Amino acid sequence: MKWDTSAQFAPVILAFEAERERVLVRTVQEAADALMRKWPIDDGEEFLAAVKACLDVMARKAEPEDLRAALIRAADEADVTVVAVLH
Repeated sequence: MKWDTSAQFAPVILAFEAERERVLVRTVQEAADALMRKWPIDDGEEFLAAVKACLDVMARKAEPEDLRAALIRAADEADVTVVAVLH
């Protein structure tokens, strides 16, 4: 199976307060990287749903906007500030 990690969605900026870092996320690969490397918790229900959404989009079983929504819910669960970027 070929994984599609380049699928894009409307960008979001994640603000990780503990590291004083801001991360722009606009692709599945960037979302997966943020979830696996930057996320402050790894056992929340919304976190796990966002990880699953990454896999589903990579396998073309879900739309990129589904992942964006899951990422925003996971950020809310983990107290990560989200700034939606409009274009």
